[in-house]
Amino acid sequence: MSDDTTLSAFRAVPRTGVIYVTTEAAKLGFHAGDPTWSNLGQGQPETGPLPGAPPRVHDVTIDVDDQEYAPIPGIWELREAIAALYNRLYRRGMPSQYSAENVSVSGGGRTSLTRAAASLGHVNLGHFLPDYTAYEELLDIFKAFTAIPILLEGERGYAFTVDDLRREVHGRGLAALLLSNPCNPTGKLVQGDELARWVAVARQLDCAMLFDEFYSHYVWSAPAGRLPIESAARYVEDVERDPIILFDGLTKNWRYPGWRVTWTIGPRRVIEAVASAGSFLDGGGSKPLQRAAIPLLDDAHVVAETNAIHAAFGAKRDRLLSGLARLGIKTDRAPDGTFYVWGRVEELPPPLDDGMGFFRAALGQRVIVVPGEFFDVNPGKRRHQRASRFRRHVRFSFGPSQESVDAGLGRLATMIADARTKA
Repeated sequence: MSDDTTLSAFRAVPRTGVIYVTTEAAKLGFHAGDPTWSNLGQGQPETGPLPGAPPRVHDVTIDVDDQEYAPIPGIWELREAIAALYNRLYRRGMPSQYSAENVSVSGGGRTSLTRAAASLGHVNLGHFLPDYTAYEELLDIFKAFTAIPILLEGERGYAFTVDDLRREVHGRGLAALLLSNPCNPTGKLVQGDELARWVAVARQLDCAMLFDEFYSHYVWSAPAGRLPIESAARYVEDVERDPIILFDGLTKNWRYPGWRVTWTIGPRRVIEAVASAGSFLDGGGSKPLQRAAIPLLDDAHVVAETNAIHAAFGAKRDRLLSGLARLGIKTDRAPDGTFYVWGRVEELPPPLDDGMGFFRAALGQRVIVVPGEFFDVNPGKRRHQRASRFRRHVRFSFGPSQESVDAGLGRLATMIADARTKA
């Protein structure tokens, strides 16, 4: 039996969205890979074979030297390969090119973001609402910077123009801005000429933009004839002077979340800082897996994997959108990117008209979803509010297999029909 009067040196650390919902599901018997559950809350893509995709990696060779620690910023060969990939994908013919010194490798997406947060000075850092749940603790644990929330409106499709951006930077004195692009959970994507203008504002106003691009290969609105990917790297003029910092990795875009191989790209001065932060935060990533990652950055592999993702996940996106619409779950906008649908449940009968109520009821049907309130990023709970602005929202994932998505929709249909009968 625990004694709450002891261990007073430690605070209660909250679980973020996906961890919370899967922990609650586990209390009812859920475990990873359980075919009797439909995990529409998962934050990872299906990791098995896809039609047209390269064969999955099942064996990793460990060289003798790989028994040692990897360098904090990652092994040089991988850093070179990452820089070269970005130059080929986004910077052909441009005079300013990324090099290995513009890359730092980390052991996971949260690790790369944590290194960056630990490297910020005493500045105002803007962040959007809604956005990735893990940002909440990340923006609270480091006290050097002040997190400034920027509310986006569902009625406007979460639009945020370059004029809005300029006004926020000037009005709130922002020295940095953190955002997921495409956005988790809404699927909103800043791309093309609009993204170029954002990068230009960052350059003109010296506002560092930290782009979480972990879903950048899940783009559903790419120009015809172009690989369906997007990155702010495409619009950087000078890789050493433009204050653009990018985060990506094998987690989502290569569908290897368990490898925990991710990277940060930016000016050398920033990369030196985040590597220094890594020396006391995490000590660096896995050396064998970093070496095994290098062949996955080959052009042919990237093109085949991205096109396979686009075909398979695009079909699941359409299936989930239409299925939710039939259930009476509306969306503020169809996702431009990611593998999520940000649904509104306010027109369902109670208790399903509330995100947390919907989540609890869905667990009874062996379906997992994530209540919208987890994406109302509120570091330190400084914003006092009776209820979250997003308590009527739910995030649905089409990361699982098509069979799991279809099964989940069927169970939710039964749940909603039963609730309407009782209403």
